[in-house]
Amino acid sequence: MLTSLALVFICGLFFESVFRKASLPGLLGMLAVGVILGPYTLNLLDESILAISAELRLLALVVILMKAGLTLNVSDLKKVGLSAVFMCFVPACFEICGMMLIAPKLLGISVLEAAIMGSVVAAVSPAVVVPRMVKLVEDGYGAKQGIPQLIMAGASADDVFVIVLFTSFVSTASGGNITALTFAKIPLSIIFGVVTGIFLSRILCAFFRKIRVRDSVKVVVLLSISFLLIELEKIIENMVPFSGLLAVIAIGAGLLKYYEVLAYRLSNKFSKLWVAAEIILFVLVGATVNVEFAFKAGGKAVTLLLLVLCFRLVGVWVCLLFTKLTKQEKLFCMVAYIPKATVQAAIGGIPLAMGLPCGEVVLTVAVLSIIITAPLGAIGIDATYKKWLKQE
Repeated sequence: MLTSLALVFICGLFFESVFRKASLPGLLGMLAVGVILGPYTLNLLDESILAISAELRLLALVVILMKAGLTLNVSDLKKVGLSAVFMCFVPACFEICGMMLIAPKLLGISVLEAAIMGSVVAAVSPAVVVPRMVKLVEDGYGAKQGIPQLIMAGASADDVFVIVLFTSFVSTASGGNITALTFAKIPLSIIFGVVTGIFLSRILCAFFRKIRVRDSVKVVVLLSISFLLIELEKIIENMVPFSGLLAVIAIGAGLLKYYEVLAYRLSNKFSKLWVAAEIILFVLVGATVNVEFAFKAGGKAVTLLLLVLCFRLVGVWVCLLFTKLTKQEKLFCMVAYIPKATVQAAIGGIPLAMGLPCGEVVLTVAVLSIIITAPLGAIGIDATYKKWLKQE
């Protein structure tokens, strides 16, 4: 395991710097390292690392989501109003509908199988998007208009919405039923997650004001609570809808609101943790990519992904129609909602593992969505934010 970790960090850092010098996003280098070292290429990563890959990726995601919460000013988010709510589900709905319209004709699958595929690829990747939005907030690009905050909040809640739909569609394909309660879980999980996070942030503010400990200890406490919230979601998922990841963001946002000085200090601490966490996250996401599946897919799957992506972009534009954002700012939001990686790596193989007839084609399209949209979105964000967003 130690050799594998050394390879992950050393190769990840090296390729990240090479890609940056080539004026490409560093995460592409890390994804490339994962593909090369992963089980589908050179197979140099220890099985023990791959066995806990999902947990390690989740750990890294918690780090950046807490960092995002600590920079998420709710008053800035209010400037975009209802659009922030619409961004949580409208773009995903457009993309899933596009998949249900096009995939049956292009790939010869049923409408239900197309819905399963659509729910897999419809989630935007917080792992790709959130770090970039955090940087924009820190550098002042679009922050006054609430643009990075809008995208961070929407990208996180979008995942909750899509995963609930995916679970419902897969259950139906396996002989289950979709009920009204299924869809009621979506807003409830978001509400319970946010309320729990804000409640815990008030308790933590009071605790940190009364008990003087080093900021490094505070970081350990926040991480521990975040991990417990993620586990709580798994334990109570059949009883109470709850989003652990949104609770993590809400804790950070609550600390910023109620204890601003501490939030800035902790944000710097989490920035340092992210240096290592980012490498783990993207290298291990790359390791999930089966290049053989991608080559098998052919032009039809690529065409399908590009077409449904157009549906998604239209969905983002619709969400922003009644905002005061300029045309360029709306275009930036559309570009920022392109990347996919985290959710697709996590759930793309589930239909195949369940023995569903569409399993292999769903996994293939999920892999291709990572290969195509993660670089496309990352490059698009990095290339446009200075041109299309105002810096304060």
